[in-house]
Amino acid sequence: MNKKPNYLQKFLPKVSARKIKLKAGVAAGCKLLLFFAVFTLAGLNVAAQGVYPFQNPELDPEARIDDLLSRMTLDEKISALSTDPSVPRLGVKGAPHIEGYHGVAMGGPANWAPKGDEAVPTTQFPQAYGMGATWNPELIRLAGEMESIEARYIFQNPEIGKGGLVVRAPNADLGRDPRWGRTEECFGEDPFLVGALATAFTKGLQGNDDKYWRTASLLKHFLANSNENGRDSSSSDFDMQLYHEYYGASFRQAFIEGGSNAYMAAYNAINGVPAHVHEMHKEITEKMWGVDGIKCTDGGGYQLLLRGHKYYDDLYLAAEGVIKAGLNQFLDDYREGVYGALAHGYLTEADVDEVLKGVYRVMIKLGQLDPAEQVPYATIGRDGEPAPWTTEKHRQAALKMARESVVLLKNSNNTLPLNADELNKVAVIGHLADTVLLDWYSGLPPYRITPLEGIREKLGNDSKVLYAPDNDYNAAVEAASEADVAIVVLGNQPTCDSEIWADCPDPGMGREAVDRKTLRLTDEYLVKLVMEANPNTVFVLQSSFPFAINWSQQNVPAILHLTHNGQETGTALADVLFGDYNPGGKLTQTWPKSEEQLPDMMEYDIRKGHTYMYFENEPLYPFGHGLSYTTFAWEAISINKQSVPADDKEVTITVKLKNTGDVKGDEVVQLYASFPESTVRRPAKALKGFKRVTLEPGERKKIEIPIKLEDLAYWDIKKERFVVEPGTVRIMAGASSADIQLADEFVIQ
Repeated sequence: MNKKPNYLQKFLPKVSARKIKLKAGVAAGCKLLLFFAVFTLAGLNVAAQGVYPFQNPELDPEARIDDLLSRMTLDEKISALSTDPSVPRLGVKGAPHIEGYHGVAMGGPANWAPKGDEAVPTTQFPQAYGMGATWNPELIRLAGEMESIEARYIFQNPEIGKGGLVVRAPNADLGRDPRWGRTEECFGEDPFLVGALATAFTKGLQGNDDKYWRTASLLKHFLANSNENGRDSSSSDFDMQLYHEYYGASFRQAFIEGGSNAYMAAYNAINGVPAHVHEMHKEITEKMWGVDGIKCTDGGGYQLLLRGHKYYDDLYLAAEGVIKAGLNQFLDDYREGVYGALAHGYLTEADVDEVLKGVYRVMIKLGQLDPAEQVPYATIGRDGEPAPWTTEKHRQAALKMARESVVLLKNSNNTLPLNADELNKVAVIGHLADTVLLDWYSGLPPYRITPLEGIREKLGNDSKVLYAPDNDYNAAVEAASEADVAIVVLGNQPTCDSEIWADCPDPGMGREAVDRKTLRLTDEYLVKLVMEANPNTVFVLQSSFPFAINWSQQNVPAILHLTHNGQETGTALADVLFGDYNPGGKLTQTWPKSEEQLPDMMEYDIRKGHTYMYFENEPLYPFGHGLSYTTFAWEAISINKQSVPADDKEVTITVKLKNTGDVKGDEVVQLYASFPESTVRRPAKALKGFKRVTLEPGERKKIEIPIKLEDLAYWDIKKERFVVEPGTVRIMAGASSADIQLADEFVIQ
């Protein structure tokens, strides 16, 4: 076996055996790089004179791409396989990638600004896990829109001129297991919910122009990527029914309904074949879902086909596998492998041309080959307008997202909201009380309002606030004992508070490259100490994933959850604590009482006990859970059709809801379906519709939610297609997956 130098050693997974015969002359591969050196024209950095056919917006896009490729040298084509498909000699400025899970990342802990450049502040929303808790697709769409405006501004502003227009977001992966270290990056565990939110975010990023995109949404990570430990050698194994109904469903919706035409391959293998070279890229995403744009590797994923999966014997064969699978951009050191594959005849220039077409399809949608006056977004950042992240509109959107992301987990005896006028002293305690932590994919917010700052601002008197970080337990207890109420702010550290990449000293924490070893919160003992000193305690859990806070749920009168990263965290939290905003967020994941309730981490057959659809125990908090300061009466449910043919489009569910409390509040009407007469195994209940609604005190509303019949279909493995099955469909409406209030049925003929 001829092994190449180990350029990247950590990151990916292994797979089933595939016998690969080395072809003659591999040892001489590096020398053959010179064979493919192509002399280019002298003016490499000079824009092309005149107008080529590929620059004509009136021509068919495929004809334009063919013309461009015909004019590019082989070196230029290989360079375009990076994340920057620029061709300076021909005047083509490609749009590179940027990170953008919850705001444009041009700074932050990972310093996503280009090397040597200063960070650029951008609007930062709560982590995706918190954005998901809003259950508000329109708000998610708005966040994507604002993010795309900021990306355009940074890319096109002559005084900044950095970043890119291909945004690596959203993450359409599913939070199958709460121990997953990257749970913070996903919207939740349910494919219908995640699909709806990913679709909304994609639409926001790309805009609604008929011809051009504001930015391109590049979905992560295709497919079934929800374990970190051993990801460089692991395989996610499941059948094709789960492929289409669960793991692929959120991606399919974001592609087909959202319009995304770009994605990143996952590190893991799927049923033994590395995702980077899996036939699914052509057979499923392209042929079935119509995705013919950018398909890129994950960082280091190409070389990890050797180092992790050990699927190939050299980089040349790996390059052949990646390109022939349909991938067209590398986040990796790929040039030697591609040149070598060409030299040995594993690849042809035509193979490279074929995949590059997808890259330039996206560039055309971004307007990168067109005159600026043709592109409606080309003036962003060039008209002298203020930086968008400094505007009131973007600040208010960040505040609205932060408010709607707050979940009220418990509220015994109406402990919350607090009455500021009745409080003389408030103790604010905990290591997260006076900080807003950023995660690995965060940008640099223009400002951060911490919980302590938000509470002080709300009370309007610093003398009312006693602050005690939890590194001094005596001070924490003393502050709690002196106060009328104690507010404890604890949770995880998104980067594990470690300088080492794949290291989390606290077993309850996780991040990219590290799964959690336990769901227990190490610092929960501080809540016990504070409770002993002051029973009037509010626990604010600020975390990127579920914690098994069983003691707190049993003993603490009020518990709130929110995530990290939002620049308006402190304002939103204070608004909720003191009743200026009534929380309406809902959990998007099942919170177990312990890791012992979960299947093995590598069990990708979710029927074995993963997610609310198959969870067999009583959870700490169910999927969809979230309380309010008001109460709601679920008065009636009706379905507009009692019997429908299988080829019908949809049915409409109407739920009559009344706010029976004294304050305005939000409720998320959740619709679940079950199929009691199904001939295949299906979930006991599965989310098929939802809507977040706001009701004034005493207000009654009829909430209409359409359910598409295609969303009630199952994947028939033998027929290899979705089937709308005849029989009874039971529709359940409620405030969570475990709080079903109303039910009705209809029949599919």
